[in-house]
Amino acid sequence: MLATPGTLPTGPGWSFEVKWDGMRVLATVTEGGPGGAAPVLQLRTRSGRDVTPNFPELAGLLELAPDVVLDGEVVLLDDGVPSFAALAHRMQGVVGPAAAQRRPVTFMVFDVLRLYGVPLLDRPLAERRATLDRLAPARIAHVEMSPLYPDGAALLAVTAQRGLEGVVAKKETSVYRPGRRSPDWVKVAHRHSQSCLVGGWRPERSGADRIGALLLGVPGPDGLEFAGRVGSGLAGTAVQQVLAERLGPLESATSPFATAIPRADATGARWCTPSVVVEVAHLGRTQAGRLRQPVFRGVRDDVGPAEVRREPG
Repeated sequence: MLATPGTLPTGPGWSFEVKWDGMRVLATVTEGGPGGAAPVLQLRTRSGRDVTPNFPELAGLLELAPDVVLDGEVVLLDDGVPSFAALAHRMQGVVGPAAAQRRPVTFMVFDVLRLYGVPLLDRPLAERRATLDRLAPARIAHVEMSPLYPDGAALLAVTAQRGLEGVVAKKETSVYRPGRRSPDWVKVAHRHSQSCLVGGWRPERSGADRIGALLLGVPGPDGLEFAGRVGSGLAGTAVQQVLAERLGPLESATSPFATAIPRADATGARWCTPSVVVEVAHLGRTQAGRLRQPVFRGVRDDVGPAEVRREPG
């Protein structure tokens, strides 16, 4: 279930938690079948991608229960604050146990959807959280409960002060609807962010083998709408490698954008099929719908191309 962008709700019947800046993951433990086989853990993103090998330090979830489905956010903390840029590298591929333990992620659990074969989707949030409390997932290494708070305004102020992403408000009576964006969950962010599709890229002036800027798009009623280009945040060697691996096989002879984009942006562009999703921070939009001062934050493997939509701000 996804949160709807909006203003902070007031009144009774709402709980509030930190909006964690990471990768949304469903963790599923299933019984191993006949013969006493060991339970199996699978970690999947919103788009259905299996990222279990990416996070070997979360194998302790197998000890929680022989049959359980948890919803939460995988984060990589720097001084208690999630760093999406640091997590982006872990999203991309398999990591060995030793490397994972040197800088482990944390799985911030905020919901339980099934337990011992019993679906909990139609139970109210307050009941699901009580069930989660009894499971005590924080006894597992690298797993924490995402705390709930009664005062949304105070939490919003604290998260702004600490540099956190924002707050999610959840109606205590809300049932869980997989994949749907519900008004019963409301997200309030301190900074603007936008998931975009990459429709092309421009090489650096110093050499055609390095990506100097990405040409961004967001689906609109008439096709892919140009949202601007981003060059800030692309300089790192790991970022260049990941983007080259993803975009190279998608090269196209024609622009995927619904309308012609400005010559200043299109000059020297190499077009590609728009199937790679990236996350961009920005300072709002121009009247033409371009992102102001965009900064590349990472590839979003947990978001499918069909899920990209224009976010407020």
